[in-house]
Amino acid sequence: MTDLINRQYYLASRPVGKPDASHVPYRDVAVSEPAPGEVVLRNLYISLDPAIRGWMGDDPNYIEPIALGNAVRSSVLGRVVASNSPDFAPGDVAMTMGAWERYTTVPAAALNKLDESAGIPLSLFLGVLGPTGLTAYFGLLDVGRPKAGETVLVSAAAGAVGSVVGQIAKMRGCRVVGMAGSDDKCRWLRDVLGFDAVINYKTCGDYGAAIRGACPAGVDVYFDNVGGEILDATLLCLNKFARVAVCGWISTYNVPDAPGPKNLWQLVAESVTLQGFTVLDYLERFGEGIAQLAQWVMAGDISYREEIVDGLDNVLPTFLRLFDGSNQGKLIIRLPED
Repeated sequence: MTDLINRQYYLASRPVGKPDASHVPYRDVAVSEPAPGEVVLRNLYISLDPAIRGWMGDDPNYIEPIALGNAVRSSVLGRVVASNSPDFAPGDVAMTMGAWERYTTVPAAALNKLDESAGIPLSLFLGVLGPTGLTAYFGLLDVGRPKAGETVLVSAAAGAVGSVVGQIAKMRGCRVVGMAGSDDKCRWLRDVLGFDAVINYKTCGDYGAAIRGACPAGVDVYFDNVGGEILDATLLCLNKFARVAVCGWISTYNVPDAPGPKNLWQLVAESVTLQGFTVLDYLERFGEGIAQLAQWVMAGDISYREEIVDGLDNVLPTFLRLFDGSNQGKLIIRLPED
């Protein structure tokens, strides 16, 4: 298969702050024949997620940091072009943990085969029907444990995870308040997704005053995607026995030595449960989550936004959009088939 050339974006050095092309250059290498039990995918879609920034560092994380010299790790979905496994044939479509690259070679056991004939856009399996949707589903229902009539506050609410969180909370009979970074995103949350109140965190001024104004009865569940000052302000607005589901702290990912929350005493004062989680904690229940999410999407109960950018060479600048809030929903790189 030496006629196939794999362009890879790899981690040359660990960034301090936002990564740039010196940290993530590219190289072109030949694609080798798959070893016994392996499969070669020609990637069609690459998922861009904030967690990737954490994997670029060497701090302890829920999975191993990306080794220097390795292609940048990411969820991918692709078409089989070569197989040395009886379980996959050329033309099959599957997803796996791959990398920022044109071709991914992995053991067949690491692949999830997808049914292309089902009529579902394949990109959704990296978004609302994939890790993104599952993060929202399990994080809200298992960690946040919302009850009808409670107030649920969601930060980064117009993002791929937060938007699904808010819609599930509405279906559970909760009052839902979303925080987003533009008037357009706030309008979408309110007018399309049915959020009860919205806060533009870039223009609201005092976070605490804005949260108290939008949540006059206090906050019972906070789904935290951002950490930082918004988490600190929310801690002062929590009700007795509130639950905080910590999904991510994107506001600190590119800030060396970012200060921690100052208001953690509220966990004691209000008997609050603060729990971090990752979607991998629920691996054995993925089938349950995907089935329920698919039912909601097909019934029109969950709406979603996805922004698909063509071209592998756009991967780094597109990834950086996650950190300035300019993306609209789930962010995906597409590698069009020739």
